[in-house]
Amino acid sequence: MTLIGPAFPWRGGIPLLTTDLAHRLTAAGHDVRLRTWSRQGPARLLPAQRYPLAAPESGIYPTEPEPLSWRNPLHWWRAGRRAAAESEVVVLIFYTTVQAPALWAITRLARRHANVVVICANAVPHESRPGDRPLAALLMRAADAVVVHTPAERDALAGLTDRPVAVAALPPHLPNGTRQPGQLGSPPLRRLLFFGKVRHYKGVDILLRALARVEDVHLAIVGEFYQNESEVRALIDRLGLADRVQVHPRYLPAERIPELFAGADALVLPYRTATASQLVALAHWHGLPTVVTRVGNFPDVVRDGVDGLVCTPGDVDDLVRALRELYEPGLLASLRAAVRPTDSDSVWQAYLRTLHALAGMPEQRPESTPALHWPAPSDQ
Repeated sequence: MTLIGPAFPWRGGIPLLTTDLAHRLTAAGHDVRLRTWSRQGPARLLPAQRYPLAAPESGIYPTEPEPLSWRNPLHWWRAGRRAAAESEVVVLIFYTTVQAPALWAITRLARRHANVVVICANAVPHESRPGDRPLAALLMRAADAVVVHTPAERDALAGLTDRPVAVAALPPHLPNGTRQPGQLGSPPLRRLLFFGKVRHYKGVDILLRALARVEDVHLAIVGEFYQNESEVRALIDRLGLADRVQVHPRYLPAERIPELFAGADALVLPYRTATASQLVALAHWHGLPTVVTRVGNFPDVVRDGVDGLVCTPGDVDDLVRALRELYEPGLLASLRAAVRPTDSDSVWQAYLRTLHALAGMPEQRPESTPALHWPAPSDQ
């Protein structure tokens, strides 16, 4: 089997997914050849391209040594020809239309001798550009089948391809790090956290406007800016929040995540739109409740009023309601007590079953299951 997607030294959630998938498929008995990008795309669209990791954030999986650049057709031809020669199944991870021409060429060549399944992490880009839909359609129609992570993504592909499209819940793919959950029963810190890439669709501006109407609560915004940082800072000043909001506009290494999450009452994800995110799984792993909007996979992984709160996307008033409710006497403690790490093994098993079915592969029985890159969940 050939797996093509971002992996070390690239950083972020999708490289973690690629790496974990390679380990899981190997544990299931497959001989997996992992090929990652030598260049993912233009730095102006993918800023992380400028800052590869010096050390892996998860259990590293060996990658093929040949280069694969988004802009070099010779690399595409070599990758497709080799995949066809070496594998009966090829799995491609698609997350940006910049790579669609390369993946299309690889697919066309690989399908001469292999079944090709595309894992579509973003059916439609969050910040759309001219040509996105035709490029996505070009790739999806070339493959044998497609995996998406939410029914909404399946619906988005309905007009782009006639290939089988299956929905499989996004499995947890967490970075290394010692779990450091907060103490049950401890008083609220009155500190909230926004974590991850800062992009317009993630609604940081909505969160700031809501925070301005909730007294005595602080916020940390931690993550790389994919939008104009000065606009966010100007909004903080206009709302009079300079003494209550800390901005850390850079990528946070995995080893610092436990301490960061332990210093907050809740992770707030005020997204306007979403596909699927593993940030709730990351928060739950660290024992942290979440406040999310009703988009993407959030309603499927957050139990409203049980281990988190769910509100309406793009609605400042409803987010104000949720934040005030969070600090009603006893509720935060109740939410924290109900948080449980995701049963990652069962989600991964269902994910692999979907891949096996779409690729026409018999499910393998592993001879032995290697240790994965994060500790087994506990009920602490």
